Order: sequence, then C-alpha cells, then structure tokens
Amino acid sequence: MLGSISQAANRAAKELVEKANVKSGQTVIVGCSTSEIAGFRIGTHSNAEIGVAVFDSIFEVFRDSGIILAAQCCEHLNRAIVVDRKYAPAGFELVNAVPTPHAGGAFAAAAYNAFTEPVVIESIRADAGLDIGGTMIGMHLKRVVIALRLETQHIGSATVTGARTRPPLIGGSRAEYNSKLF
Repeated sequence: MLGSISQAANRAAKELVEKANVKSGQTVIVGCSTSEIAGFRIGTHSNAEIGVAVFDSIFEVFRDSGIILAAQCCEHLNRAIVVDRKYAPAGFELVNAVPTPHAGGAFAAAAYNAFTEPVVIESIRADAGLDIGGTMIGMHLKRVVIALRLETQHIGSATVTGARTRPPLIGGSRAEYNSKLF
C-alpha cells in the first residue's frame, strides 16, 4: 500500500511542476490528509507512515527541482505552515508549535522532522499548491488561483487537486498582458 501511495504522490508532484510551470526558487504549498488517503474522514485517522511516505516522495521531486516545499498543518494548528527557516518569507511570524500526527497532521510532522531547520509560521503566499484530501490550501496561495486538473486524481482514497497562481490582470479584455509572467 505505501509503495502505491508513494508512487502516486511522486507522479502528482511531477505533474504539478510541469502543468503549473513551477520554477526553481518558487514555493509550493502542500496540504495532505493521511486520514483521507487511508479511506477515512479527514482528521480522524492520522497515519505517520503515510505522512512520511507522501512527504518523502513529494520532497524528492521539489528538492531536485530547486522548489521550496511548504507543508500546511491541519486545522488544530490553524493551518500554520512548516518550512525550512532559510525559505521563510521576510518578516515571518513564528508559531510556537511542533506538529505531531494528531495535532498538526502526519504530513506536516514528517516535514518538521525532515527539514534541516524547521520553523512553523503563520502564513505564506505560495506560487502553486497540491491539496491531497480536501485540506483547503487556498489561504496560502497568492491571490489569483487557477485550478489544475492532474492526471493523478487520487493518492490512496484521497482526491488530489492542483493549483497555480498568476499575477492579477488589470484592465479586462481590452488590456494587454505579459504572458511571460505566468
């Protein structure tokens, strides 16, 4: 079971990088319900092994591409973010918490345990996102979000949704815009 979960997570991360055109130095927010992956209702059956398997598979893709991974905690920690300190945004506000599988989520706990110098921060403005199991990552994406349909629609039993962002278009249909920005 963990092997197929890892493979699906790896595929979803690769698809997101390709379809969202995520570049080195950009940030991707990932929210992950291990309960949903295992076939249970979100927040009811957190699973540390699944959290590590998904984190390792996704982190491998992003690290190799120079992409910054931000891991969203669950609602018990107000959807705070785990990130390696060197990638925390300027002026970030620390949250005094350490995520665990049952308070923060197994995926966020796996990130906290894997990062070199993990910090938990209140929020971030990510360039793209991966929502595994309906974790509601939207609050941590830049303002204009575009949903992406990925071929990998499930990891285990959890639904997978991809997202990318773009700069706001000002001026409506008569305005010209710079397609190189997104």
